[in-house]
Amino acid sequence: MTRLASLAAAALTAAAFMPIAAFAQSGGYYSATAVEAPKKASFITQNTVWKCKDGTCTAPKTPMQDKVLCERVVQRVGALSAFTVGGTPFDAAALTACNARAN
Repeated sequence: MTRLASLAAAALTAAAFMPIAAFAQSGGYYSATAVEAPKKASFITQNTVWKCKDGTCTAPKTPMQDKVLCERVVQRVGALSAFTVGGTPFDAAALTACNARAN
């Protein structure tokens, strides 16, 4: 019985870390999909390095507020069709508010 509990605990621990591995493989904690593909392959917002490929830019986790980071991205690449934080997409209202900051 103890062995079964240990295996179950190990499986739950591994499952908890799977999303982190998925973010690492996809290139970042944040994902921003521009309406028009960015002209540059990378850019920096304050201290965050963004890497872009096929119209989507990704970046590692940062202590900056998510909405502020989104606003900084739209100032660099223009309006976004999607912005995702830790695998969770911004809802329509948050994305609209973010896009309002586009130049």
